Amino acid sequence: MAPFPLPLFPLPETVFFPHTLLPLHVFEPRYRAMVADCLAGEKRMVVVRLLPGWEQDYYGRPPIHTVAGAGEVVEVERLPDGRYNILLEGFARVLIEEELPPTAAYRAARCRPLEDQLPAAGSAVLQPALEALTASYLRLLREVGRTEEALSRLVTEAPTPAALVDRVASVVVVESARRQRILETLDLGRRLELVTAAVSEALLVLHREAGPASGEAPRWN
Repeated sequence: MAPFPLPLFPLPETVFFPHTLLPLHVFEPRYRAMVADCLAGEKRMVVVRLLPGWEQDYYGRPPIHTVAGAGEVVEVERLPDGRYNILLEGFARVLIEEELPPTAAYRAARCRPLEDQLPAAGSAVLQPALEALTASYLRLLREVGRTEEALSRLVTEAPTPAALVDRVASVVVVESARRQRILETLDLGRRLELVTAAVSEALLVLHREAGPASGEAPRWN
């Protein structure tokens, strides 16, 4: 697919996955302008993680990762003072190929959607591992007392194997560098392995922290 221009919303520790929802509070004037322009157009933007050292040039053009998540504004609340609360729905991984010359207060770039790489034999070969990941994820939710139906539906109603894997990663993986690595992994089988390992580690940590005599698992945020 040919690249297309999109505004950029660089953030220090945020990694945005396709097939997920991301609420954002927009308060800086440049990003208020970006949201206003998005709402007047296709309602799409890219959320990209800043590279280390961004603090030195935050209000300029600090370096960013080249793989990011693109989303569409699906809900918006404009506050009386001009700030926004928005909800993005991720629709693609993108490669930021080229930043565009500055014509507004915010940054924009030419972005190309990235396709998942499926096994040569097809995604059906991943089904046993996908079922195991689903079972582990639902077990993790139960053990931390997160029984909300919406969290379960993220996987039980996932439209594709890629959506299931990305949604579990979005909920379970907290550390931003690890999230970025998963985002950049186009091979779906490998991404499934990385996310499954993260869920297994989370379960192991819970069991270690709970201990054999505590009788109660710690809360997981």
